Amino acid sequence: MKNKLKKSRTYKSISGVCGGIAKYFGIPSFGVRLLFLFLPANVLIYLILVNTMPDTPRSL
Repeated sequence: MKNKLKKSRTYKSISGVCGGIAKYFGIPSFGVRLLFLFLPANVLIYLILVNTMPDTPRSL
């Protein structure tokens, strides 16, 4: 089963978007955060992802 892109609960700084992207691609979340810092439309892209990415389900 392929991983699905979801917000991360463990690698979370603001809403878990960067941590979820990092987990999906298997890279450090710090690298994804740096990438968002240098993107020209970073705030717009981040807001879209916050509202469209599903949350990771809670485990018992």
